[in-house]
Amino acid sequence: MVEYGGGINNGPAGQVGGGGNTVAGGGGAPAAQQPDIFDSISNSVGNVIDQVAGLPTETLVLGIVIFFLGLIVLKRAF
Repeated sequence: MVEYGGGINNGPAGQVGGGGNTVAGGGGAPAAQQPDIFDSISNSVGNVIDQVAGLPTETLVLGIVIFFLGLIVLKRAF
């Protein structure tokens, strides 16, 4: 259970322990936590950078060529 985020707040025998993140009144379902949107964006940007940095050289060169060909097509279209 610990590897899935449940720890001692679930009780030693798996009972609902009513940890600190419950709805007012205690013992209920965990309260909905609002996600930090800016943290999610920064994690997404970091993941994209990691993915691009891990690509082979040939794939990066092909991507750059396709990017510039796309710019040329857009310039001619507009």
